[in-house]
Amino acid sequence: MADKTLKILILCTGNSCRSQMAHGFLQSFDKRLEVHSAGTVPGYEVNRRAVNVMAETGIDISGHYPKSVDEYIGDEWDYVITVCDSANETCPVFTGKVKHRLHMGFEDPSNATGSEGFIMNEFRQVRDSIKDTFYKLYINELKQLL
Repeated sequence: MADKTLKILILCTGNSCRSQMAHGFLQSFDKRLEVHSAGTVPGYEVNRRAVNVMAETGIDISGHYPKSVDEYIGDEWDYVITVCDSANETCPVFTGKVKHRLHMGFEDPSNATGSEGFIMNEFRQVRDSIKDTFYKLYINELKQLL
């Protein structure tokens, strides 16, 4: 199946951390993936720590900004993936066609407290977990559909 693309929407509550990291990773795996991310209650900006830990992997999400799920509600999607329990519970019913809906929950590193070093390590652990989980999805499922 040459020249096929897959449309993927990643949802979280604030669209400021986990969904942005997943967006960055998925897009880096294959340019044929059309990836968007959004939040049910979007934040003001992407979490700076998320931007920094993604930069450590060579992925620049500094130009990303939180978007509302309302922008995408009527679109057709191959995959809609929630990455936090709150977004999974409050995910709106899509009026467009959604072929696959998945939930892959990750802890919110934005809630970490303690020293800056501890907090950054929490961000790195969640980042690495997101990368591993989404890479497995890409290798085991998405790649075969392209």
